[in-house]
Amino acid sequence: MQIKQLSNLVNLNAKTIRYYEQINLIPAPKRASNGYRTYTQADTDRLVFICRCRDLQIPIDDIKALLAAQILGDGSCIKVDSIIENQLIKVRAAQKELKKLEVSLASLLTNCTANTINDCQIIKELNS
Repeated sequence: MQIKQLSNLVNLNAKTIRYYEQINLIPAPKRASNGYRTYTQADTDRLVFICRCRDLQIPIDDIKALLAAQILGDGSCIKVDSIIENQLIKVRAAQKELKKLEVSLASLLTNCTANTINDCQIIKELNS
């Protein structure tokens, strides 16, 4: 299949697919006689895996490590477990930061009872 078909199939734009080729997340595809890239089912499967990893906000280098682990097949899962555990730690830290942000924004919102900008407590607090 051509890049446009692959793009539609995996819901990625062609530019992203070419970028993934450039950084060696996916192998360079074969070229048809007209110079167009041609992709296989294996390319589709690999891109689906990469998209799922990106949905989980796994960094590119870790995706490369996960792809390499798949090639080994019967190796230890320690590296895979470590990558996912580290990502979970990052997500939990982000959740804590978002909770702090939520509390700060809620506090700002409840502090303002003014009807004019000159008397607005939110503006005063943001300026302090």
